[in-house]
Amino acid sequence: MLDALPLDELRQRSSTKWATHGDDVLPLFVAETDFPLAAPIERVLSEALRIGDTGYVPPKTRYPDSFVSFAQRRWGWDVDPGRVRTTCDVMMGVAELLRAVTKPGQKVVVTSPVYPPFFGVHEESHTEYVDVPLLKTPGGWKLDLHGIDQAFAEGAVALLLCNPHNPTGTAHDAATLAELARIAASHGAAVVSDEIHAPLTMPGRDFTPFLSTGTDAEKVGFAVLSASKAFNLAGLKCAHIVTASEENAQIVQRIPVEVEWRTGLFGIKAGIAAFEEGDEWLDALRERLVSNQQLLVELLAEHVPGAVYEPGDAGFLAWVDMRATGLGDNPAARILEDARVAVNPGLSFGAPGVGFIRINYGTSPEILTDAIERIGVLIRA
Repeated sequence: MLDALPLDELRQRSSTKWATHGDDVLPLFVAETDFPLAAPIERVLSEALRIGDTGYVPPKTRYPDSFVSFAQRRWGWDVDPGRVRTTCDVMMGVAELLRAVTKPGQKVVVTSPVYPPFFGVHEESHTEYVDVPLLKTPGGWKLDLHGIDQAFAEGAVALLLCNPHNPTGTAHDAATLAELARIAASHGAAVVSDEIHAPLTMPGRDFTPFLSTGTDAEKVGFAVLSASKAFNLAGLKCAHIVTASEENAQIVQRIPVEVEWRTGLFGIKAGIAAFEEGDEWLDALRERLVSNQQLLVELLAEHVPGAVYEPGDAGFLAWVDMRATGLGDNPAARILEDARVAVNPGLSFGAPGVGFIRINYGTSPEILTDAIERIGVLIRA
């Protein structure tokens, strides 16, 4: 099981998570984790620094082959390395794909509550979003396939899929994804699937790549992935787009070459190390996240009466219903101001987020415990 770095070392970091607030705040918001780098990644980056290998990304690397091997090993997904193209980060890939498959002003379906950039990307892609919220069912959060079908019938031309879903942690099942692909194909719509949290699917849970669900998905789909969430590499700037049909591969090839040039060389190096040598570290991380999930359930039950949290299938982000705690529509603001804990406001994930917060539990049990106890004191005040 992987251990997080001590708090005093974490406070020496200069990234968003640790530089946004003062030292009296425990940051459990932005999707960075608090663990040491995987040893293979540290090794390749240290060697690159030693020899000054800090230039541009070369025209060809073994990154596509590394990912292909990882995808087959971890998910049984067969990917053509010739249909893997790198870019700077997942949201750049999403924006460029939307530009490639839509015309200005056309509508794109999003499924709230969802990652906030899914709303903001449309300014960049010159599209408009249509929200078809997830359905809350006894079996968990589900895509509203009927609502999506209707949105396509009313003119939407694409859908932004989050799989596994952020913030609920839902890994959409194969049957749901296949039906989504069928619906999209029947309307001639595209599906752009953000699968960045896929490597963090919990032990005993299944991740199904959208493109693996059949010919309809191959026809309509584009997937965008990265090692950055699982291995905490966001600052190194590397993601990749995957296609499963020749037609869609050609669409990706027509995206301006500058999009690929913006990939970071250190991101390529770190991604290769992660995909080729990172399994042991990743499995230790997943063990820690399972433990932290259960700890969070227990802490909320003990210290935050009224909070409702159902652990997801993947990731290190908890979607917590705080509506019965008395902290109002935006509990994150009160929690930051009075408990000195930074969590994400549910409102930023769309209308269904009123009264919710997102907690990042990719940290140590000690930090997580301190944070939830602080919130508990606020509730009891």
